[in-house]
Amino acid sequence: MILIPVKNLANAKQRLAAVLDQRSRIELAQAMLQDVAAAVASWRRRPACALVTSDEFAIEIARHYHFEIIPDSANPGETDAIEMATRICREHGVNFTLVIPADIPLIEPGELEQVMAQAPEEGSVLVPAADGRGTNAAFRRPADLFPLKFGNDSFKPHFAAAQATEKPCVVLHLPGIGIDVDNPADLQQLLAKPGNTRAQSLIRRWGFDSQPLATGMERL
Repeated sequence: MILIPVKNLANAKQRLAAVLDQRSRIELAQAMLQDVAAAVASWRRRPACALVTSDEFAIEIARHYHFEIIPDSANPGETDAIEMATRICREHGVNFTLVIPADIPLIEPGELEQVMAQAPEEGSVLVPAADGRGTNAAFRRPADLFPLKFGNDSFKPHFAAAQATEKPCVVLHLPGIGIDVDNPADLQQLLAKPGNTRAQSLIRRWGFDSQPLATGMERL
């Protein structure tokens, strides 16, 4: 099962507060979620997908694409949300999970197919963020092969945890999945990439493609 954790979008992307007000941060988070959901939905023969969330906008997106919803009323953060969702998956006999974040707007269905094609019968697949620090996709079979703990520097701990299982661990570097958006520099990187996703179109409409982004700049 594909798991996409979505925390309360009203509080999303606080590290972009230097360049975006709250309304804009919410709008960007919603656009990125739509990009991710659309990519997953267009993947032929995809496994079941569930949004782990209590956010109303995310719930509507899940219903639109006929995804499942795993309620996350506590909204403690990605790590606890995925731990809870993984437990539910195991209780329902799900034998693998593929966890992806909601802020990778350049994700392509073909990249998800690559993850599944490389997935071992028992073991894991990890896709690091472009900077090599974070983890932007994590496949585990069985579903709870090792715990996931997300954060700015999650990739090395995840790789170590995967190796500790003594099961195969495949590391894939995928350009679309690798681009996440957490800080102003990430916005510039997103703009520099080809494509016309909802998130890219939104940022261009704000005029960020015609001027450099720098910490401390405010969007009027």
